[in-house]
Amino acid sequence: MVAAGLYFFLMPDNLAIGGANGLAIVLNHWIPSISVGVFMIMINIILFIIGFLAIGTSFGIKTIYASIGTSVIVSLFEKLLPYYNSPTEDIILQLIFGVLVSAIGMGIVFNQNASTGGTDIIAKILNKFLGIGLGKGVLISDLAIVLGAGFSFGFELGMYSLLGVIVNGFVIDSTIEGMNLSKSVSIISEHSDEIKKYIVEELERGATIYYAEGAYTGRKKDVIVTIVDRKDFIKLRSFIKDIDKNAFVTVNNIYEVLGDGFMDIES
Repeated sequence: MVAAGLYFFLMPDNLAIGGANGLAIVLNHWIPSISVGVFMIMINIILFIIGFLAIGTSFGIKTIYASIGTSVIVSLFEKLLPYYNSPTEDIILQLIFGVLVSAIGMGIVFNQNASTGGTDIIAKILNKFLGIGLGKGVLISDLAIVLGAGFSFGFELGMYSLLGVIVNGFVIDSTIEGMNLSKSVSIISEHSDEIKKYIVEELERGATIYYAEGAYTGRKKDVIVTIVDRKDFIKLRSFIKDIDKNAFVTVNNIYEVLGDGFMDIES
């Protein structure tokens, strides 16, 4: 997805939206004898070393795999479709579709504790040591490349590239949040024992039980609180509906859960 977004939408109009990809486009403008794909490989080798030292072996190995794959696919596109032209003359459409396709791909890779190389590695370092969101880290690290694009291709294209970098950062963060979205569910029901059993045995999730008292009735009640993914939430909601139509259920979206059964707290 990253390679396709770059080659089919961004490269034809010299839209350098940052990363090794964008820097390669800028360098290719000044040294056209070296292809964009080759420049990407050269840039990534330098940043691989930084990634290995700052983040760790697991991240480094996955990043090598993803970034070399991206670079090779771009190089293949260049050989198979060397004279590819923009599918439209509307540069805004090119920018929007190129950023959306690439950023979603980058978000998927980031979510696996890897990157596609280039300045994504810098974004990961900023995220690890400063707690900056990955999308915002990409935005920060890509500003210099956008300035280079403006110098190389003109002020107007530089502004388009800047817009692309900003949208790219937000789409990456939105993609990661969407993939990690969980539901925090609080349940008050006359059939709390059956619901607890279903959560633990069928969904294989944990739950916390709070003991509460109704303000109006004064009756003692169990409040079941659990966190499940979207698929399990649909199952849980259906189960509750079948056994207790009078159950009181509140649901909140949770974008990050750390701990047993979810994301490793050290990641």
